[in-house]
Amino acid sequence: MELESVLVTGANRGIGLEFVKQLIKLPKPPRFIFATFRDENSVKALEKIKEESKETKIILIKMDVGDAEDIERAGSLVEEKVGESGLNLLINNAGVLRYQSFPEITEEDMLFHFRINTVAPVMVLKKMLPLLQKASSRKTGGMSVSRAAVLNISALLGSITELTEDYPEKWLSVMSYRTSKAALNMAMRVVALTVKDQGVLIANMCPGWVKTDMGTEDGILELPESVSAMMETLSRLDESHHGTFVNRNGETIPF
Repeated sequence: MELESVLVTGANRGIGLEFVKQLIKLPKPPRFIFATFRDENSVKALEKIKEESKETKIILIKMDVGDAEDIERAGSLVEEKVGESGLNLLINNAGVLRYQSFPEITEEDMLFHFRINTVAPVMVLKKMLPLLQKASSRKTGGMSVSRAAVLNISALLGSITELTEDYPEKWLSVMSYRTSKAALNMAMRVVALTVKDQGVLIANMCPGWVKTDMGTEDGILELPESVSAMMETLSRLDESHHGTFVNRNGETIPF
């Protein structure tokens, strides 16, 4: 897997931060990593990585993925840096999760999740698509992450098929999160079929239940374990994975 440029949303903590850590350790690391964050008080870890990175230029971008103006500014900044080389990989990682069950669920809660977990990744991709297309046009052959790709961090909780009566009742309490991830999967399936002839690979991936602020300490996977598995799977993705929903090991998850 050889990448000249990568954009990671929500890169200041958790899975996003771990992606940055592992990307710069590749045998041939990216020339650019664009790492977005929302809160300026939460970038100490990113700043440290930036200072220590020798081969990769890490560019920190303040961007609320739910803010159209922020997305526009970020897109312009990325374009200014990558130029005609385009953007090789977009990792739509930023997301939110709150616990609220039915019938206590509120309209505000559902719209909050939908805005950040579904609408925002689509809008970020919409802005970055011309840059992904530029990167794709520089190489021929099949789809791959080294050419141009979008990785959307989804969740098994977004699978309608997997939600049966046997599913632990605890996870019914994240109704809005589940709904927003199911919608994300559908949205990206539509995008994948729309751009299928443009050489830009689109894939949705579940990282597993990871020990993060969102996943809590109850998670069964450590961050490095989850992200290293996703990185290995990323390197193997091709056109057969376009528009699919897979787990961190590349195994298909039913929608």
